[in-house]
Amino acid sequence: MSIHNGTAVEEKLPPLTLVNPAADHDEPAPQPEAKPERRRLRDGVRAALADDRTRDAWRFIVRHGSYIGGGTRIVTRRSWDSRSTSRYERMQRTAEAAGNIEEAKEWEERAHRFRQARHQRRMELLKAMREAPKAVASGAVAGAGMLLLLGIALAWANGDIKDVIAPAAFAVDLIRWAFFIGAVVWGPAKMALPALGLLALWRVGQQRQAAPQWALPAKQRVEGEAITPSIVVKAFRDLRIGELKKAILAMEDGAASMLSPIVIAGCGVEVNVTLPSSVSTDEIEAKRRKLAENLNRHEHELYISIAPQPRTVTLWIADSGALDEPIGPSPLVTDPGMTADYKSGRAPWGVDLRGDAVLISLYQKMVLVTGLSNQGKTASLRALALWLALDPTVEFRIGDLKGIGDWRMFHGLATTLIEGPTDEHVMDVTHMVEDVFEEMNRRIQQPEGTVFKPLVCIVDEAQVAYGSGAREEYIDDKGNTKYGAPYGGAKANSRYFRAVKGIHDQGRAVDVEIWEGTQDPTDQNLPKRSREGNHIRAALVLGTKSQAEMALGETPVEKGAAPHKLRQGFDKGQLVAAGEGVPLAPGQVSLNVRTHYVSTEDAKDVADRAKALRRNVTTLSRPVAVEKRDELVDVRAVLGAEDRVRTTEIVHRLKNLAKSYYKDWDGARLRRVLTDAGEDTNTFQGYPHVTRERVLKALANRENDDPETR
Repeated sequence: MSIHNGTAVEEKLPPLTLVNPAADHDEPAPQPEAKPERRRLRDGVRAALADDRTRDAWRFIVRHGSYIGGGTRIVTRRSWDSRSTSRYERMQRTAEAAGNIEEAKEWEERAHRFRQARHQRRMELLKAMREAPKAVASGAVAGAGMLLLLGIALAWANGDIKDVIAPAAFAVDLIRWAFFIGAVVWGPAKMALPALGLLALWRVGQQRQAAPQWALPAKQRVEGEAITPSIVVKAFRDLRIGELKKAILAMEDGAASMLSPIVIAGCGVEVNVTLPSSVSTDEIEAKRRKLAENLNRHEHELYISIAPQPRTVTLWIADSGALDEPIGPSPLVTDPGMTADYKSGRAPWGVDLRGDAVLISLYQKMVLVTGLSNQGKTASLRALALWLALDPTVEFRIGDLKGIGDWRMFHGLATTLIEGPTDEHVMDVTHMVEDVFEEMNRRIQQPEGTVFKPLVCIVDEAQVAYGSGAREEYIDDKGNTKYGAPYGGAKANSRYFRAVKGIHDQGRAVDVEIWEGTQDPTDQNLPKRSREGNHIRAALVLGTKSQAEMALGETPVEKGAAPHKLRQGFDKGQLVAAGEGVPLAPGQVSLNVRTHYVSTEDAKDVADRAKALRRNVTTLSRPVAVEKRDELVDVRAVLGAEDRVRTTEIVHRLKNLAKSYYKDWDGARLRRVLTDAGEDTNTFQGYPHVTRERVLKALANRENDDPETR
């Protein structure tokens, strides 16, 4: 006890603990760790909630409760629709929103007739209520009279006056028995009728599947439900876009005017949605995943594109799970008699999302196919080449910079087939592309009207060429080792890039095309000027939106093309294609294509059929070796001691110096040698000339650009 501020305060001393002197004082006595009661209760509740039996019981309760609630809602609405004009008004608004004025007038007339009939029934009911007492009294008098007449007849026949009241007594007994039976039955019926009513409501709810999907038994659950206008409107309303939700709630027709008719489109449905003026199409595209979830679909089962009409998006909504089903085999495999026509034919590449065949025109088309590794890029590009190989007039020159045999079946079809990933293979492919470029220039110089056979140059894994640093070594006139322009690279001095760009610029005019397949597009492994020179651009799965814009261009991506939204590993072989030759509807800028997969074995069979259409083709594993010369050094040599020489004379001297090398040269080819080194020819007295000063500057520029000489 202690005194604090004059008040006695009782002090609670800690409890005494008996210590055994013999015990080890270094180790404290063990204390029992009793589990707190609250924790045990919490763990027990968690275990009970996690138990499958608890979940099944909860699903059972929710399922059958939803059946009764849903059935009540459905019966109430049916009753209301049958007794009011709400159904007619709803159909009238829908017809007006669809612009069908005649149908709207018809529903308005039906509603008018319904109201007239309802009014007539009500008036007849009021009249019957006014006349009911008179009718009851008349009935009672008539009934009593009938019973009396019947009793008199019965008494006359039996000779007993008592029989006069016998019919009336029988009627009274009948009423008494009816009351007795009613009294016996009413008790059980009064108890059974609510149960029967609930059973009827439960049955209606079960038939209309009023329960949520998660509460249904596993065998009855479905991933996606049928797409209806109300589901689409609700999905847009719940996108968490405030202005859109306000606009939908303010529409008197329930937002039916936003939607076009929902039409079946292959393995899904398609609908156009016109947005309110306060909402942009970009906002809807940014909410693709949320919109798909609101429609009870996965993200890859919803495709959004911009329609030609303003403020309108087109939704294609797949049937649940339909895109995970494989498509059929390629017609190249199933039709052994198939042939191809380079000019007028179309290659069977696959099917679109609606299941319609996608046929590609390859006439005078440069092609680019890109995507991440192991997503079907080579197979997609090879399928086009296999079809075109069935036209025996087409010549192929192929560079496979992967080199694992994906294109080996073209041995005996292609005049050149290079396989391998090294710098030496890049150099060979560059020579091949340069030869194709020179062939293009030769054709351009032929007389007008000359017909040429199609020449298609294919480079697969082109990113290896754009990323290569290989350079050609040469010895200058002083005996020093020098390095020429790089074979690969993405800069303007890359020999591979220059040749590809040259073919892009003028090749189609003389039926010379180049197709490229490349991985993981960037500015380094797919230069802007190269990718934009293609007429058909296709992309499989990509990692980012910026890569999609590189592969397809900015406009298709802005209009809804989304190869970066494809699922890596799941959407293998599916690509987004844009450009000429792709069958696009008016206003459409891209197309999703599920390409047919042609296996290596099937590709060999198709290639064998193509070989049977041709004469024996000799396939070279590298371009024919050509004489290597330093062109600028030769120009300086033929100038001699002169300061200025006419271009035609320089070309003549070069041909005398090395006829086999310079036999196809002209003034334009000579000028390109100087312009590639940063200089040009000049004009003197009206004629183009080459000056010693500019040739020496070109040589100096080349040495300054060469990092090996710095």
